[in-house]
Amino acid sequence: MQRITVEELQKFGKTFSLSKQAIALVNQQKATWELAAANYRSLRQVYTRSFDFGHFRIDCQFNPGRIRSTAANTAAEAIQTRPCFLCAENRPPEQVGIQAEKECTILCNPFPIFPYHLTIVSEAHTPQQLTGRVPLLLNLCYDLQEFTIFYNGPRCGASAPDHFHFQAGVKNILPVEEEISYLLKHQSDSLIELPEIKIRAVENFLRRVLCFESPQPETLVFWLEKTLQLLQKPGETEEPMLNLLGSYENGNWRILLFPRSAQRPWQYFAEGEEKLLVSPAAVELGGLVILPREEDFSRITADDLTDIFGQVTLQSADFDQLKQALRETTKTSEK
Repeated sequence: MQRITVEELQKFGKTFSLSKQAIALVNQQKATWELAAANYRSLRQVYTRSFDFGHFRIDCQFNPGRIRSTAANTAAEAIQTRPCFLCAENRPPEQVGIQAEKECTILCNPFPIFPYHLTIVSEAHTPQQLTGRVPLLLNLCYDLQEFTIFYNGPRCGASAPDHFHFQAGVKNILPVEEEISYLLKHQSDSLIELPEIKIRAVENFLRRVLCFESPQPETLVFWLEKTLQLLQKPGETEEPMLNLLGSYENGNWRILLFPRSAQRPWQYFAEGEEKLLVSPAAVELGGLVILPREEDFSRITADDLTDIFGQVTLQSADFDQLKQALRETTKTSEK
């Protein structure tokens, strides 16, 4: 496994925190790895269109470098027959990393959406599953305070569902990051309001999301794990469909959990003029829709976005059941 030392990173930026080291790592990779350098340069040429929905917006980004992720074949047979590109022995020799926690390595993502884009990979080849790893998520949010951490479930945008990983993007790029305070104040349904935790639901912005806020990591772990259990369908062994965005700021963790009902919309599989190559994952649920084909970027409409999000987000009746189950959990725990 190829790791870079803090001393080497000091040539490329500040290193007094893990967050600063991660930024320096991306700078180092851009200076020494031509693939990464070229793809980060190409970010200067990406085009963006914004769609105003009143109290929120959806940005669309034409980013041809993301075709590999958007079009990834995540069927079981395809995964089993290709080498895992997140395993250390299969990564390019130019790709170096830094340690995060005991079990993870921070890498520069060479196919970026953000000016600083990380992939945080388990050192072991183990399936993508959030259960049991919520403490790791919260630690990463704390250690990487200049980044938003995101998680794509194995059926919700993870292009390597066989190898556990998070991603991270430098903060304040996703529209939801600037909108969430307004949404929580004016568009939310309060489910749990306690000194140690607040859980609120927002659904009047094309997506349905649960927002967890707490200064206490143990409390947050309990409620996030409980929500994963509530989302688990009877008899189903696969992880519930979900995406997640997490951050730490001003003494509080904030976790946005987007429960899902479908991996990809029908437009992804359509032919001809009806086809839109869009595969919603955490970034898209955060309000930034990545479109690797210019024809899709040019002709996508607000109605298309409404339809696409309506297909992949958890449906209204199921979301109502989830909200009620969380309220009932509070009543039970108070007895």
